[in-house]
Amino acid sequence: MNPSPSRWARPCREDGPPAEVTDWRRCRLIEAGFPLVLATTLARTPSVDLHALLQLVDRGCPPELAARILAPVEEPA
Repeated sequence: MNPSPSRWARPCREDGPPAEVTDWRRCRLIEAGFPLVLATTLARTPSVDLHALLQLVDRGCPPELAARILAPVEEPA
């Protein structure tokens, strides 16, 4: 199921918060300036610390860089 870009083009709080946690996370990320595809990926990744991402962006870090900084470390094979 791919979200329609027009669904997230408007403010998330228009009719109250989304009912699903993933939708809520995506919504917060989009409001903070994350591109739709990146916001969707991050919202679906439970190991990503949403609050830390938003703090970095609030301090002036570009969304793409904030996502790279907080990306989960891959285990060596």
